[in-house]
Amino acid sequence: MSKRVYEIDGSTFDSLEGFYDEIERKLIPGVYWGRNLDAFNDILRGGFGTPVGGFVLRWVKSARSRHALGYPETIRYVEEKTRRCHPSNVPAVRADLEAARRGEGPTLFAILVDIVHVHCAGGTEQDDEVELELT
Repeated sequence: MSKRVYEIDGSTFDSLEGFYDEIERKLIPGVYWGRNLDAFNDILRGGFGTPVGGFVLRWVKSARSRHALGYPETIRYVEEKTRRCHPSNVPAVRADLEAARRGEGPTLFAILVDIVHVHCAGGTEQDDEVELELT
């Protein structure tokens, strides 16, 4: 039996919020979720409307997303994170911000792909049986 395919289109968003909108539209329409990286991770486990037993996440125009969710968007995200994180985490988040400003460390695109890979074959939650196709 083939897995259900959910296709997100990298040409429809230029920000993390836009990515969340696309996930909401394509994977879990009408479902409330936290719209953050942890909640995205939870969606990939299944049960939010996504099938338990795995699915294929096909990310078309992923090269465009790699660019749109690159360092400028990562810097914006980490700046916001600095303002809302627990005070004890501020030094570590500021270090992440400085690294991003130097063009170092993971971009938002890389972080999102890494989150998906956790649920793919070889990942720590591979039993979720998610497959990622970057096209």
